[in-house]
Amino acid sequence: MSLAVHESEYTNTEFTPRQQAVLECALGLLVAGGEKALTTAGLARNANCSKESLYKWFGDRDGLLAAVVAYQASKVHFPPEGGATADTETFRQHLNAFATELLAVLFGETSVALNRLSIGQSNKDDNRLGQLLLQRGKYMISAKARSLLEAGRHRGYLKFDDAEEAYQVLYGLAVRDVHIRLLLGDKARPEEHDLESQAELAVQRFYKLFGT
Repeated sequence: MSLAVHESEYTNTEFTPRQQAVLECALGLLVAGGEKALTTAGLARNANCSKESLYKWFGDRDGLLAAVVAYQASKVHFPPEGGATADTETFRQHLNAFATELLAVLFGETSVALNRLSIGQSNKDDNRLGQLLLQRGKYMISAKARSLLEAGRHRGYLKFDDAEEAYQVLYGLAVRDVHIRLLLGDKARPEEHDLESQAELAVQRFYKLFGT
C-alpha cells in the first residue's frame, strides 16, 4: 500500500487531549533518537499508556509516524473562512496570526530536529519521514494557506493571478533565511516577540505586492 493512501486518514488532525499528550511524547522520542526510537512499546512505556490504545488510535507504526507529523503541522491554525474574511482588518490580522504560528512551528526545536533527521535520510529510497513531512506537513499547510488567500481575493482584499505563487511570496517574506540557518546549526533562535514582528513585516510587504 502506498504511503499516500496508507496515511490518508490523518488529513483530519483533530486529536483528543490525551492523544496530543502521547504525540508530544512521540515527538520527543523521535527527535532524541530518530525513527528507530519511535516504537509502540517504547512510546507506551514513556507515555504511560497501553499498546492497545496506540493501535486503536493510530494503527501500525507507519500510522503513528503519520499522526506525529500531522499533529506537529496542526499547530499552525487556520480560522473558518467566514470569520477570517469578515472585514479587511480582520483578514489581515488572521494573516499575521498565520505567519506568526508558521514561524513558531518552523523555527521550533522539534521541527528543526525533524527536518535535520529527514535530510540525513534523504539519500535513502524509502525516506518515509521526508515524504510525511512533505505530505502531512508542508503540503497540508500550503493548501490551507492558499485557501485563506483565495478567500481574501474573493472578498477583494487581495489581487493575484496564482494563489500558489502568492503563497510562496508570503512564505519567503516571512521565513527569510532563518530556517536554513537554524538547520545549519545557528543557535540564535528568534524570540516570540521577534516572530510576531517578523510576521507582521512580512504581511506588510506582502500587501504592498498583492493588496488592493
